[in-house]
Amino acid sequence: MKSIAVAVVACCLSVGAYAQNQQGGAASTLDQAQMDAVKKDKEKSDKDIADAKAGAKASTWMDRAKTYQSIANQYIRMDSAAATTAFDAYKKVIELDKDKKGGPGRLAKEAEEALKSQQMYYAFMQQGVAKFQGKNYADAVKSLKIASEINTKDTTAPLYGAIGAQQVRDNETAKELLEKYMANGGKDAVVYGSLVQLYRNDKQIDKALAALEKGMALDPTNKDLVNERINIMLTANRMDEAVADLKKQVEKDPKNPQSLVLLGQIYDNSAAKLDDEIRKLEGDSKKSGNPAKKLADAKGLLDTYNSEVTRLSAAIKKQPKNADLQRQLADVKKRAAEQKATIAQLDAAAKEAAANSGAAAGNEQKLADLKKKFDSDRMMAIENYKKALAVDPNNYDANFGMGVTYFNEAVRMKGAVDAMDMAEYNKRGKEVDGQVCGKFKQSLPYFQKAKAAKDDQEVATNLENLQNILKQYEERKVACVEPAN
Repeated sequence: MKSIAVAVVACCLSVGAYAQNQQGGAASTLDQAQMDAVKKDKEKSDKDIADAKAGAKASTWMDRAKTYQSIANQYIRMDSAAATTAFDAYKKVIELDKDKKGGPGRLAKEAEEALKSQQMYYAFMQQGVAKFQGKNYADAVKSLKIASEINTKDTTAPLYGAIGAQQVRDNETAKELLEKYMANGGKDAVVYGSLVQLYRNDKQIDKALAALEKGMALDPTNKDLVNERINIMLTANRMDEAVADLKKQVEKDPKNPQSLVLLGQIYDNSAAKLDDEIRKLEGDSKKSGNPAKKLADAKGLLDTYNSEVTRLSAAIKKQPKNADLQRQLADVKKRAAEQKATIAQLDAAAKEAAANSGAAAGNEQKLADLKKKFDSDRMMAIENYKKALAVDPNNYDANFGMGVTYFNEAVRMKGAVDAMDMAEYNKRGKEVDGQVCGKFKQSLPYFQKAKAAKDDQEVATNLENLQNILKQYEERKVACVEPAN
């Protein structure tokens, strides 16, 4: 999503010109006499405020407020904080000017109106822009926030303030002001995207999605906002919603290969995670083996040891001085004792396995479900990649995705071959090896087309690795059997 900061310079200039035009012309068009008059008014106001007697009068503060408001609107370079001085002076008028009943006097009522006036709004806008252009972002934000509070329907001050707040990394203020920009009818989709990024960076996913919904309602055809919504869904692991959004995109625009590619990648990633779970469950199952069979085998070995003890004992009775027989008997007895300890452990394991037989059955069912979901997601990945390639045969991501999918499938098949013992391999290993080679070969044209579309390091490494594997099969004279699909 494009940053809102790119428009800062142009926006600043337009605001300054707008505010000044409302005041009847920029300071550069005024003659020196007018400038000198304003300077004199400022000097007089500064002197009067410093005087204890004059400084206690509401009228003195009213004069000061008007003088500094004029400076803020027309001569901002004379005093970069003139709007704040005027604002505070109006507040002082309200504090000092009371009628006989303690309510606001005539000047106080005038000051109250002035604080809500467009002239005061322009004063703070000018001050904020000046601070912004001077890269004093913190003070610019303060001025622009006040401007946005005076003109509650404004979009310019909140936008400026948000940009300034981002410059000083005050994300909370930036979010607050961008929300105000949106609430006041701001229509720039880039701004909505910036607010979304702020929420996303702070992991406020629901607020990010709410801002996106508002932006998409304003501009339903904005692909940046649509894609950002999908990216957020993926980041937040809300896959079902991301898939639903992408399917809607495909329905609206079936010729857009990127939506199809992204769908393929989602299913591909899901399949990869499922494959990891399957491998782990299968590994745990192999480690546990068959406890009952292990126990029976261990008891059989103990019987063998006991028989050998009986035989050696009988032999020693006949040859009591035979040291070698004595050594053999001691060794066998030691092994028998160790085997008894092993049997005790296996017996405990067998009992535990029997008690957990329900959990084991549950794991088998879980493994079956995982494999079913894996097959489904893998096929959906391939289907969407193929649809993308039907629209754009040279699409890098779709070709790369297809290549990786088939390559990984070949790796899984090869793992099954590697796990075969010699007897099983001699029986059917060569046949399966040919199918593995064929699956590796099936990925080759996709990697080649991906490399032709974009010759980056990742695809080059994968292609080189694949070519080396196929060369090894060729050297072993394995006939590659390519699948029909």
